Amino acid sequence: MNSEFYIYELSNGIRCIHRQTKSGVARCAIMINAGTRDERKGEEGIAHFTEHGFFKGTEHRKAYQVNCRLENLGGELNAYTTKEDTTVHATVLRGDFTKAVELVADVVFHSTFPDHELDKEREVILDEINTYRDSPMDAIYDEYEDLIFAGSELGHNILGTPRSLKKINSEAIHRFRERTHTTDKMVFASIGNISPKRIKEIAERYLGIYAPTKRDYERVAPTLVEPFERVINKHTHQAHCILGARAYNLRDNRRLPYALFTNILGGPCANSRLNVSVRERNGLTYNIGASYSSLSDCGLATIYFSSDHENSERCREIIGREVKRLQDNALTARQLSMAKRQFVAQLAIVNEAAEGYMLGVGKSLLAYGEVDTLEESYRKINAVTASEIMEVANEVWQTPSVLLYK
Repeated sequence: MNSEFYIYELSNGIRCIHRQTKSGVARCAIMINAGTRDERKGEEGIAHFTEHGFFKGTEHRKAYQVNCRLENLGGELNAYTTKEDTTVHATVLRGDFTKAVELVADVVFHSTFPDHELDKEREVILDEINTYRDSPMDAIYDEYEDLIFAGSELGHNILGTPRSLKKINSEAIHRFRERTHTTDKMVFASIGNISPKRIKEIAERYLGIYAPTKRDYERVAPTLVEPFERVINKHTHQAHCILGARAYNLRDNRRLPYALFTNILGGPCANSRLNVSVRERNGLTYNIGASYSSLSDCGLATIYFSSDHENSERCREIIGREVKRLQDNALTARQLSMAKRQFVAQLAIVNEAAEGYMLGVGKSLLAYGEVDTLEESYRKINAVTASEIMEVANEVWQTPSVLLYK
């Protein structure tokens, strides 16, 4: 136990992390290191379908009982799927925390995935797919990842396709869950006004009762693809464009300098260089920003913008100029200090949201086997140098790959 977290491991290999607070609201989550990239050929979308299936009944509850258990108490149960993770999480009043843990454990370990419920949920997911297709701002990211991760499980979107969803039934989901949802790849995260002794008792009671299981396969890192430039006629009112490149994985020491570079270039603040140069000075776009996602064995750096069709080339020119400025010119001491201060403040503000903070530290324990305190995170940020930021800018943004919707 350190000043911020209580970290322990159950006998079956499930790792646990808790932060005690004074809040009357408590939260918990089971995070599983299994997502889209763990799907085999023909299973596209099964990780996300499994997540939806968690709410469709267990050995102990019907679907409506799962959905009403916490909502009747004013709490909530939710879940999400990413390329590498599946998470089920709950929020309740402190006095109902045990009920939340029991329910989360029930849906993760005892869901039955009845075919008659899956048939209905399949239609819901098909509607979700069509919703994304109607939004070029969302669809372009999926299509871009299909291209830059071509040949890898990372290359298909989380929702799957209408064709692949038709093949998924209860038996297929049970096989997928048995293969991927192993206790050595799970983390139980919690936050609330509950003592470490009590939290461990609850975890042992509802999670420690299961036999240990271990994953028997290794993920395969995606191969690099040649830089590309692809134009697709979508007949949209605006042009939508992504420029990007492969970047650093979760364990790479260059990850933090690159995160700082991304924030300076196109982060969420109004004074990011892309927002100032493309939107404020030239009025060419409403939406522009840079993003960086790091995975266990690779990463992806992107810049997205939308604009009038006639302005897309001008936007790309300005973006190229701003990237080159950061590649060729080291930040001054004042600029670097301000960039770090902004980044630290953003991190602190995000961590004020208890649910996001809990999910963040849980993900960190799942990925690294350890968690930095906020003070340790701030120290690492403040240690980044201007030359390191220049180096990562030059390494990543040599020849970006481009996808344009016209």
